[in-house]
Amino acid sequence: MSIEKHYSNGDVTIVWKPDLCQHSARCFRTLPEVFNPRVNPWIKPDGTESQVLISVVSSCPSGALTIQASNSAQGLPDPQVRA
Repeated sequence: MSIEKHYSNGDVTIVWKPDLCQHSARCFRTLPEVFNPRVNPWIKPDGTESQVLISVVSSCPSGALTIQASNSAQGLPDPQVRA
């Protein structure tokens, strides 16, 4: 059974699947105010706007990070679309 961790800012939820993570550090290098593996929890989605989160998470090369939009998220791009 794979592990999934969920981190929400109220508009969107970042879903992290550690078993898929390739540790490319793209998330950490791009958005260190949200992704910091040296602290717990290592993802703090309140550190930036939801649109920025969607953009950075969609660039995850392994697919270990994905986005789930909450029912209250309006006017945000479709989070299931990956770049």
